[in-house]
Amino acid sequence: MQQVSNSDTDSAGMFTKTLMLTRPAASIKSRLLVGAVALSLGAAFPAWAALGGDIASVQSDQIHMQGSLRTTVTGSYTVHEIQSAAGTVVREYVSTSGKSAGKVFAIGWQGPWPPDIRQVLGSYFDQYVQAAKAQRAARVGRRPLVIEEPGLVMQVGGHPRGFVGRAYVPEMLPAGVRAEDIQ
Repeated sequence: MQQVSNSDTDSAGMFTKTLMLTRPAASIKSRLLVGAVALSLGAAFPAWAALGGDIASVQSDQIHMQGSLRTTVTGSYTVHEIQSAAGTVVREYVSTSGKSAGKVFAIGWQGPWPPDIRQVLGSYFDQYVQAAKAQRAARVGRRPLVIEEPGLVMQVGGHPRGFVGRAYVPEMLPAGVRAEDIQ
């Protein structure tokens, strides 16, 4: 740090001295560079589990939601249930066998608030947006949203303080798992 002083007189004729601390320009540039590198590295890694994503990101999702994690193992998949501080429960279904082993093949939620849909759908978010727009144009009144497209099935409904939904990729469902198993 570099010290710079400034002398002045105030309205009463009193002599005042102000001491200011300044940072060298090189220090500011290096901090900006470090910040830019950290930001680019953070963007390179997923911050949460998402539909079609890897199991390794489930703990990051728990941290993002500031929730508690409970894991239940079944025959062909594992359910990672995260309850957020706001009361919303998100269940992430991860396959333990087959071609989609270690991947999130389905997500279900319920609670007073819906989860961040962009977060839970990941790379399927754009497909959801397009299908939702098409349905909204053809739909009259308030009804649950049901999307059944190749590569994405999604059902969303509810009312304030009571939202439910699920999304899954039919091609990724493990053998013997039915859509009704996803809650």
